[in-house]
Amino acid sequence: MGFSFHLFWDLAPPAREVMVTLEVLEPPSVDRLYFWAMQASFLDGSGSHGAGHLGLQWNPRFPDHQAVNWGGYATEGAILPGSSSTLPSTPGDPNTRDLPWLPGRRYRLRIYPSPEIGWRGEVTDVETGVVTVVRDLHAGGAYLGHVMVWTELFCECSNPRSVVAWSAPVAIGLDGEQLVPRAFRVNYQANGCPNTNVYSDEGGVYQATASERTTPQGSLVAT
Repeated sequence: MGFSFHLFWDLAPPAREVMVTLEVLEPPSVDRLYFWAMQASFLDGSGSHGAGHLGLQWNPRFPDHQAVNWGGYATEGAILPGSSSTLPSTPGDPNTRDLPWLPGRRYRLRIYPSPEIGWRGEVTDVETGVVTVVRDLHAGGAYLGHVMVWTELFCECSNPRSVVAWSAPVAIGLDGEQLVPRAFRVNYQANGCPNTNVYSDEGGVYQATASERTTPQGSLVAT
């Protein structure tokens, strides 16, 4: 059974694309799944068409535990369909693909309208500039909302510390205007580990496991 803790973006206007930089500063050291992702809902005037999550994984089923996932769920809970990815997947998972990533390197996650069908997820290695298109999710909606980033864990609370940093969150409004969320609102899952924490400095906003909790539930953390 997994648990997660979240950073909700303080962002009111709808967006046609969202992006954020993820850096795994202290990677996990146990054979359990860790997932760090940006999530957005697919919306239009009729309501929600589900939500998708794009991010990196520390996943024991994949080579060197390294993978990328772009998947999601419809409003009724069904898994959203999507295009076939050009990336391989060692266990044959349509949502989760092999992607070598390095601790201490920054990766830019981006969700935006596909030029074909639905919504596209891509990952850019900030150091090399290499852009990897993961695939398209076949979901409706005319814009994105309810944006957040999160860490999802399937480990023990006593497992060694891991830390990721989130930085440079940006949304592009429907008129092309660049929108920067003023803050993240902190949420810890009620039945999750009590030793997860969020903190920030000039380098970004951090999510850490196996740490003293210094930032309370519901706090606003400046980006």
